[in-house]
Amino acid sequence: MSDKINNNFSVRFASLNDIPTILKFIKELAAYEKLENEVTATEDILREWIFEKNKCEVLIALENNIEIGYALFFHNFSTFLGKAGIYLEDLYITPNYRGLGYGKKLLKEVAKIAVERGCERLDWQCLDWNKSSIDFYLSLKAKEMKGWISYRLSHESLKEFACR
Repeated sequence: MSDKINNNFSVRFASLNDIPTILKFIKELAAYEKLENEVTATEDILREWIFEKNKCEVLIALENNIEIGYALFFHNFSTFLGKAGIYLEDLYITPNYRGLGYGKKLLKEVAKIAVERGCERLDWQCLDWNKSSIDFYLSLKAKEMKGWISYRLSHESLKEFACR
């Protein structure tokens, strides 16, 4: 992709060589979200699920060829529309590079990919206490999905339910 956005900022798809950087960013994002104890990902796990099983894609954001953030996304599907969408799992810019418009530019790259692929939606979640991110998303004309509550089965409860 190497689509130059301005003189200093660019975005490219991640490669196998980026696995340590992706894991570093995941851990930094988890710390920011006060969820660092939930990270169990390893380089081997990321290699398997991102690059071998192709279950998601990662864009790396760079300033002057230095990795400063990432976006991790995958396709979902709307039965109502009958079309795929993109679900943005992570959007992260390192603290020293925030406030420069790079998060918006990185999100715009994901949106461009969605449009190029014929997707009708770009979905994501945000923690309810993250006012700066909420304000940012609302400024883009993103809509809060009122009336929807997220649910999750994971770890032991997932295994227990699957085996009943």
